[in-house]
Amino acid sequence: MKKILVTGAAGFIGFHLCKKLLSLGYAVIGLDNLNNYYDVSLKFDRLQELGIERQEASYYNQTCSSTKYADFEFIQLKLEDRVHLPKLFQKYQFDQVCNLAAQAGVRYSIENPEVYADSNISGFLNVLECMRHHQVKKMVFASSSSVYGNSNKVPFMETDSVDEPISVYAASKKANELLAYTYSHLYRIQCIGLRFFTVYGPWGRPDMAIFLFTDAIINNRPIKVFNKGNLSRDFTYIDDIIEGVTKTIEHDLPHASLYEIYNIGNSNPVALKDFISAIEKTTKKKAIKEMYPMQPGDVLTTWADTTKLQKDFNYQPTTSVEKGIKEFVAWYTTYYKL
Repeated sequence: MKKILVTGAAGFIGFHLCKKLLSLGYAVIGLDNLNNYYDVSLKFDRLQELGIERQEASYYNQTCSSTKYADFEFIQLKLEDRVHLPKLFQKYQFDQVCNLAAQAGVRYSIENPEVYADSNISGFLNVLECMRHHQVKKMVFASSSSVYGNSNKVPFMETDSVDEPISVYAASKKANELLAYTYSHLYRIQCIGLRFFTVYGPWGRPDMAIFLFTDAIINNRPIKVFNKGNLSRDFTYIDDIIEGVTKTIEHDLPHASLYEIYNIGNSNPVALKDFISAIEKTTKKKAIKEMYPMQPGDVLTTWADTTKLQKDFNYQPTTSVEKGIKEFVAWYTTYYKL
C-alpha cells in the first residue's frame, strides 16, 4: 500500500483528491493549517466528509484517525513549521507527496503579501527539504495559470515565458516551480508541477466566481462584474482535475526527465457573461449586475493548451460548463439547506 502525504487536505482540491486516492487503495495522510482565509466551517465540513471530527482536527500537530476510512489520517500543521513537519516525515516515511497547500487568492495577495511568502515559498521549501532528508523521491505539486500573467498569446503553453507575474500569488507559484526544478536537479526528486486553470465544482471555495455569483443570485444580492464582463476563464470541473492529478500520482514521467510542468484545464475558455447566464439558467433567477473596472492582479483571459498532459498522461476533460454548474448549484442548495 502506497503512503502519500496530501497537503491542503481540507481545501477544495485536496479534499476531493483524498477521497479519490482512498478509493484507489492509498494510505493517505492529510495535512492542512486550517487558516481563516475563508469560513473555516467549510473546511471542517469537508474533513467531516472524510471522517475527521471537528474537535479532533482543531488541535495543532495532533494526528487524528478517520471514522470512515481505515487508511486516512489528518494533522493540522503549517507547511513552514520547521520543527514538526520533519518529524511527520520521519514518522510516516511517505512514498510520495502531493503538495496542494498554499495561500490562495490573487487579490488577497496584493494586500497580504507576507502570508504568501510564509506559506507558499517558505512552506514549499520546507516540504522539499523534508523530502530530501527522508528520501521521498516524487512530488506532484500545484502551480497556477496565474504564472502566465497578462499574456495575450493564447492558448497558454508550457513553453511560454512566465517571467512577468502580475500578483504576489503568481510570483509565489513561479517560485515553487523554480525551487522544484532545483531540488529535482540536485537530489534526483521527480517533480511534476500542475498549472491549474480556474477549478470549480461542489465544495468549492467561497471566494471563487461560481460561489460568489450563485450565492448572490439565489439570495437576491447584486454581483460584481469586473471589466464589464469582458473576461474569459478556462473553467475546469473538479472531477476532470482530480482525474488528471491522480494520473500524475499513479504514473511516473514517461521519459528520462525528473521535472515537468503541465497545464491542467478544460482548454475551452468561457466568457464571464456566458458563465453568469448559465448560472441564471440553472437557478432560474436573473442576476443583479454591478459593473466594476478591471481589478489589480486580474488577467483578461486564461486558456490552457493541455496537449502535453494529454500526450504524457492521457488527460481528457469531459465535463461541460453547463453540467458543472448544475452540479455546483445542486451541492450549494443542499449544503445551505435551501
